[in-house]
Amino acid sequence: MTNDPVSAAPPSTTGIVRRVAIVAVEGFELLDVAGPLALFASATFDGRHDGTHAYDCRLLGMRAGAVTPSVGPSFNVDAALADTDPADFDTVLVAGGVGARRPVADPGPLFAWLRRAVVGVRRLGSVCTGAFLLAEAGVLDGRRATTHWRHADDLAAAFPRARIEPDRIYVRDGTVWTAAGVTSGMDMALAMIAEDLGRRPALELARSKVMYMHRPGGQSQFSAELALQTADEPRLARLQDWVFENLSSPLTVEELAERAAMSPRNFNRVFTRAVGLSPARFVERARVDAARRRLEAGTASVEAIAYDTGFGNPERMRRSFLRQLGIAPADYRQRFGAPTQEIAG
Repeated sequence: MTNDPVSAAPPSTTGIVRRVAIVAVEGFELLDVAGPLALFASATFDGRHDGTHAYDCRLLGMRAGAVTPSVGPSFNVDAALADTDPADFDTVLVAGGVGARRPVADPGPLFAWLRRAVVGVRRLGSVCTGAFLLAEAGVLDGRRATTHWRHADDLAAAFPRARIEPDRIYVRDGTVWTAAGVTSGMDMALAMIAEDLGRRPALELARSKVMYMHRPGGQSQFSAELALQTADEPRLARLQDWVFENLSSPLTVEELAERAAMSPRNFNRVFTRAVGLSPARFVERARVDAARRRLEAGTASVEAIAYDTGFGNPERMRRSFLRQLGIAPADYRQRFGAPTQEIAG
């Protein structure tokens, strides 16, 4: 199951305080730890704020003492990995951050610990680029996984045995869970809590943290710029800039080929090879990206935005949004638009 709504069915067991460990290496991302930790530590069996807490949380490090995030103050870990047995925990998460993407000093003990964890704990997961550490330990071999969209291609290239799904908020493959980045670690943690305690306690927890029980769509909603936006070839790069400035134009392959001084057939081949997308797909993504930004920031009607960004009508824009983002324009505006704006169209 990938990024699916949690089941409304109650859990099979209740009353068990589960132990959760978050592993942080030097240079970890603070929110990768704080977000999931805050949810697990706040969760109660009945969802009440003053109820019995359902999790016992620990922060683990490569060694005893302090571990320092990429930004923010250092934290004292509860224990070093060498002093713990993965089997003592129900759930283990590995935090991401710049530290997870650069060589870890003496990584052997960490990777050995993670390999024991994947067979010794009920759930092993990562947040953001923590997936790189799972992959290096061999945990992701043959599994579906995700990471932050900026690093998904690098993860896929470095670890071809893993099946990377770059547009997922989180992915569950058996007992291994991976989250896309930062706040998506909270989405994943909430799904785990719902699996353990049932939907109602998880829903009450989500309400208390002012977050969605199940966030719609994928990572594409949150990338500020188009991937592969600029081609290396100057002529195509200039053409792309022109496309962004003229989205209300027809932007047919024939028109673009003429501006590039190529035949349509040759242009389609050269552009696709250089950019990684066909001209038609690139134009559609450029229009969706422009419309998305206008939905977030303004009060123009959906119909006006569809016209201004070249879709022609709201229905064509809706189909493109569903294809690219997995969410309709009106729903996108409701969830991600400025809170004071009026929803029109």
